[in-house]
Amino acid sequence: ADISKDTSCTENCTCSSCLLLAPTISDLLNDQDLLDVIRIKLDPCHPTVKNWRNFASKWGMPYDELCFLEQRPQSPTLEFLFRNSQRTVGQLMELCRLYHRADVEKVLRRWVDEEWPRRGRGEHPRNF
Repeated sequence: ADISKDTSCTENCTCSSCLLLAPTISDLLNDQDLLDVIRIKLDPCHPTVKNWRNFASKWGMPYDELCFLEQRPQSPTLEFLFRNSQRTVGQLMELCRLYHRADVEKVLRRWVDEEWPRRGRGEHPRNF
């Protein structure tokens, strides 16, 4: 059966058809180049620029866990993405808009518009 987007749906629609088509953060985790770019942009701590910590806090990560992730040798951004892998890339882009991180949103938008469709998904999903 072909899953097609309802013509009445909006860009950030959450109906079941659109959610099946929407790329999730887990889909991003397969693209190492993209992860490297996001990590470089969100890992650094800067007093006036929102980073992974703000994103994780907004999505409900407790303060103690935030502090724990900062002490680990791995990228806290990658850990944040792994822990939220079921969320959609659209939800992540909403966080970027909320925190005025147009640089990260632009990278994600390019991935959704260019890389995601090349994987045989998007508007024309593979037959299961």
